[in-house]
Amino acid sequence: MKKVLPVFSYLFHPLFIPAYATLFYFVIAKDFFYQQEIYLVFIQVLILTVLLPMSVFYLLKSLSLVKTKMLVDKKERKLPLAFYSLLLFILIKYSFSVVVIPELYYYFVGILVSIVLALALLLTGRKVSLHMIAISSLTLFIIGISAYYHIQFLNLIAFFIVCSGFVASSRLQDNDGSMSQIILGTIIGIIPQVGLWYFWLMPSL
Repeated sequence: MKKVLPVFSYLFHPLFIPAYATLFYFVIAKDFFYQQEIYLVFIQVLILTVLLPMSVFYLLKSLSLVKTKMLVDKKERKLPLAFYSLLLFILIKYSFSVVVIPELYYYFVGILVSIVLALALLLTGRKVSLHMIAISSLTLFIIGISAYYHIQFLNLIAFFIVCSGFVASSRLQDNDGSMSQIILGTIIGIIPQVGLWYFWLMPSL
């Protein structure tokens, strides 16, 4: 089990989660969009939330400003989190329409709020689990989509809840996070998503 758990940290790395959420959304809602629209949005998400952050990471690593892929040290996290927040803001402002894709729009707004909160806490000396922010926000997004489209994703939701436990266990096993950081990360991932349900989910129920 000790050899398996680290796989979950890489598979559910925070950089990959927005792409997973976007892919999941378009699998469910593909009939409402042209293929070109789907490709365009997904490519934008891929570039701004995966490729550009990875490029910046390797740049910072070459400058010896960061050392590990998981950004364990508090000092290493500040600049990447600030840059990632900026990329999310650009993505929300220029790639999504609250009228056309409200589900993804508010999901990414929730992610932005979570990252800003994590950065604010980091500036006060508090570190939170970015992995738990990411996977908990994705799990809540799946729950929201399930309610919005009235489709039961019980098995999928259960799967991601279990995966959340594995991710948390992996972070604890590798000493990359304490129990308080895991819990706080989970809370910061959940609350913005649930709070934003008021704007896109509640009117449809």
